[in-house]
Amino acid sequence: MTKKNQDEKSTRKVAPSLEKVKNIIAIASGKGGVGKSTVSTNLAIALQQAGFTVGLMDADVYGPSQPTMMGAGNEQPKIADGKLIPVTRHEIRFISMGLLMQEDTPVIWRGPMASKVIQQFVGSVAWGELDYLLIDLPPGTGDIQITLAQQASLTGAIIVTTPQKIALDVAKKGLQMFENVNVPIVGIVENMSGFTCKHCGETTAIFSEGGAESMAKKFGVAFLGSIPLDPQIMVSGDSGAPLLIDAKDSAPAETYRKLAATVVKQIEDSGNKGGSEPLNMEIDGKGNLAVKWQDNTESSYTPYHLRVNCPCADCIDENSGTRTLDPKKVPLDLTIRSFEAIGRYAIAIKFSDGHDSGIFRYDFLRKMAEKDTGIKSGSFSV
Repeated sequence: MTKKNQDEKSTRKVAPSLEKVKNIIAIASGKGGVGKSTVSTNLAIALQQAGFTVGLMDADVYGPSQPTMMGAGNEQPKIADGKLIPVTRHEIRFISMGLLMQEDTPVIWRGPMASKVIQQFVGSVAWGELDYLLIDLPPGTGDIQITLAQQASLTGAIIVTTPQKIALDVAKKGLQMFENVNVPIVGIVENMSGFTCKHCGETTAIFSEGGAESMAKKFGVAFLGSIPLDPQIMVSGDSGAPLLIDAKDSAPAETYRKLAATVVKQIEDSGNKGGSEPLNMEIDGKGNLAVKWQDNTESSYTPYHLRVNCPCADCIDENSGTRTLDPKKVPLDLTIRSFEAIGRYAIAIKFSDGHDSGIFRYDFLRKMAEKDTGIKSGSFSV
């Protein structure tokens, strides 16, 4: 695995603190206890040892574990020019709620407070230039995951699961959540896939086997590899002495090096495939929203047509799906004041009549144009 220069430009709007980060990868699990944080830490170190500059964001506000795994002790991040300076360990820059609070102090917050912290981690941390920023997510598909999908402009997501059915069932929900917000799935990692006895060499599939690979085939995503259930991995996490440094010649360390190489290749390959994000969006000379798609199809939307098709809860009854907005009450001379990208999957539009709660998904915009014109390629206006 070698470091690859990446000079690709993006039309997405990103937080200034993330402008110099080339790849932002969410590491998710859906279910707790599957070793997602362990995978995040060791993958970060494997990428760093391969020559990449790496950052690690511990987004598990309620149960931060990265300070222990990274061996940070009681060190706290400093502040310079109004931004948090990440703590550096093993040449990896990382931030965690665990660095900002006293040890053993619980975080007793409602969802909006946790989301605000994540917004600060995205917008108020001096990450600098990074090849990879790995985000260790909490379990579930809630506020924190949505906040990151909307604000961090994720390159992709890695799903971590164990082989047993109950973990796989929950992991599927996490995978589908990212697909719904147009975040590419880098692939699936099967953790704790088997225990190999150091005395007899026999491998026992304690939590079943092959489940993650089957899940990857079902959803048409990459299977990134299996991580064994090994005491060395557990000990390294508890002690803050990374496996790839203190036991670099061990079999589990080699597994993580192979995982890192596979992840890099998968991301590089997917970067050449394009996606459903527009190549470009702008307000044209007529005041319309002009969109150029990945397949070079172009579409143009008038402010009035966008407004009367707004998908927000103020314009559509959430229970019945019936449109409640009366088109006659929408001014014909309506204009678009501004628009802003929401993650990789939508834009929020502010109209001159004061309406600004509509989030227009890219797939919704594309279908809206195709439905109203009856064509699926070329150029069209609605």
